Amino acid sequence: THLDSPIHFYDPGPDVAGIPIEQLVGPACVVDLTRFGIGDYQIYGPQHFEEWERRTGITIERGDILLIHTGYHHYYNEDWYKVHNQEKPDLPRAFLKHPGPRGEFCDWVLERGIRWLAVDAASTDHPFNTNIRKARPDLVPAVEAAIGMPLEEAFPWPDDYQATHTKLFPHGVYHVENVGGMIDEVLDQRVWIGCFPFRFHGGEAAFCRLVAFVEEK
Repeated sequence: THLDSPIHFYDPGPDVAGIPIEQLVGPACVVDLTRFGIGDYQIYGPQHFEEWERRTGITIERGDILLIHTGYHHYYNEDWYKVHNQEKPDLPRAFLKHPGPRGEFCDWVLERGIRWLAVDAASTDHPFNTNIRKARPDLVPAVEAAIGMPLEEAFPWPDDYQATHTKLFPHGVYHVENVGGMIDEVLDQRVWIGCFPFRFHGGEAAFCRLVAFVEEK
C-alpha cells in the first residue's frame, strides 16, 4: 500500500513530506463496486458512485476521502491471502485486469470536492490507460471487447493518459493504491480514514499504513 503525492506527476508538488498530516486524516466513504458486477478490464464512472449513494442512502460529501473497493485485492498473494483464502492468488489479474475509470471520472471528482482517493487495485487508473497498454498489446482485443469501444476512444492519448494522475494532481487530489488488509469489513460505510506514510522529503511516493477508525458496536 502506498501514497502517490502530486509531485509524482506534477512538478510543483507537494512531495510526500509536504502533505499536511491533517489532510491525510478525515471522513471517508467506502464504496463497494462489486455490487455492480464490474469485472475484468471494465470501466467504472460517476454513474456507479451516484447509484451507490441512492442504494445506500449515504452521501459523498465535499471534503470526503473516497475509498474504492473493486475486490481485486483478493488476487494479491501476500499476507492478504491469509484473509481471502477462498480466492486463488492471481498476480496478472491483480495488476493487468482490474477495472478503472475514464477521464470523465476525474471531472466528477473535482466537481464533488473529493479530498483524495484510495483503491484496492494496483492503480487508480485503468491498467490500459497506463504504460501496460504498450507493454501488453496482446491483451488489447480482450480489453476492447470488455469495454465495448476502442482504447483510443476510451482513453484518448495524450489528453487522458493516466487521468487520475495527470488531471487530479494539479488540483491537490492525490491517492493511495494497493489498499488491502481488512477493507472488506468496512464496505458501504462512512468511516474515518488515516493515511500514514513516512515523511519522505523529495519523495513522490511512499509506503503507508491506511487505517479505518470505526466505532465499537
